[in-house]
Amino acid sequence: MLSYTIILTSLIVVTALVFDFINGFHDSANAIACSVSTRVLTLRQAVLMSATLNFVGAFINVKVAKTIGSGIVNPSLVTQEVVIAALLGAIIWNIVTWYYGIPSSSSHALIGGLVGAAIAFKGSITIVSWSTLFSKVILWLFLSPLIGFAVGFTFMTVNYYILRKTKPATVTKIFSKAQIFSAMLLAFNHGGNDAQKSMGIITMALVSGGLISQFAVPDWVKISCALAMALGTSFGGKKIIKTMGSGMAKIAPVNGFSAEMGASAVIFTATMLNAPVSTTHIVTTSIMGVAASKRFSSVRWGVAKDIVTAWFLTIPTCAAISGMIIYIINLLV
Repeated sequence: MLSYTIILTSLIVVTALVFDFINGFHDSANAIACSVSTRVLTLRQAVLMSATLNFVGAFINVKVAKTIGSGIVNPSLVTQEVVIAALLGAIIWNIVTWYYGIPSSSSHALIGGLVGAAIAFKGSITIVSWSTLFSKVILWLFLSPLIGFAVGFTFMTVNYYILRKTKPATVTKIFSKAQIFSAMLLAFNHGGNDAQKSMGIITMALVSGGLISQFAVPDWVKISCALAMALGTSFGGKKIIKTMGSGMAKIAPVNGFSAEMGASAVIFTATMLNAPVSTTHIVTTSIMGVAASKRFSSVRWGVAKDIVTAWFLTIPTCAAISGMIIYIINLLV
C-alpha cells in the first residue's frame, strides 16, 4: 500500500502542474497580446508560437526555481500540506482574475500563498526569509513595472526618432515582420522565468517529504512543468489579451515591437538575477511606456489603475487564502 507521503507528493505534483497549466493560459497574453492586437499574427498562430517557445524557454536554468523552492521558506521546515495550501491559494486567485480578465501575477500569487501557508503553519513570521523575499520579490515588485515602463518608453522614443522621415506604410510593413521576432523572444523569456516557479514548488515538496536529500530540480520535473505551461498557453487567454492589447492603449506593429523587446530585456535580466518576477507587470507597463512616449493621454489610465490595484492585492490576498486553507487542512488531518 502506498504511503501517505507518496500519495501527498503525487497530489502536490498534479496540483503544481495544474497551476502551471493555469499559469500558461492566464499569462499567455503576456507574449502574444501585442502581436494579436496589431494583427501581425492570428490568435491561433500566436498561441502555437508562444506555447512552443514557452516550452523551450523553460530549460534556460533553474535559478528562479531555487529562489521559489528554497530561498523564501526552507523546505525542511515545512510540511507538504503547506506546499499544497500555497498552490491552492494561487490557483484560486488565478481563476478569479482570469474570469474577470485582470492580468495579475501568477508568480506573486504563488509566493503570497507560500508565505501565508508557511506562517499559518508555524504560527510565526520567522519561518520566512524576509531578506530574500525583499531582495528577490518585493524590490522587484516595485522596480520591474517602473523599469518596464521606462524601457518601453525609451525603445519607442528611439524608434520615433529613427523612423521620423519614414512613410507610415513602410513602418507598418517593416514592423509587421519584426514584431514576429519580438513576440518569439518574449515567449521564450516568459517560459524561462515562469515555468521555473512550479519546478521550484515541486522540488520543495520532494525535499519536505524526504524523497530527495537536497534541493536539486530533477529532469522529470523540468520536462513536466515545461509541458504543462506549453499546454496551458495553447488554450490562450482571450479576455486578458483584450485588456492588455487594446484595453490600455491603441497600438500599431512598431509599438508592439518596442513593448515586446523592452519587456524581454527586463525579464531576461531578472531571470539571470534569480528573481521570480511578474512577466504580467513588466509587459503591461512596457505597453504603457510605449503609449506614453507619444503622449500620456494615449494610455487609458482608468484601466491601468484597476490592473495596478490587483497587483498590490495579489500577495496579501493569496497569503490569506492559503493561510486559511492550511488551517482547514490541519483541522481535518
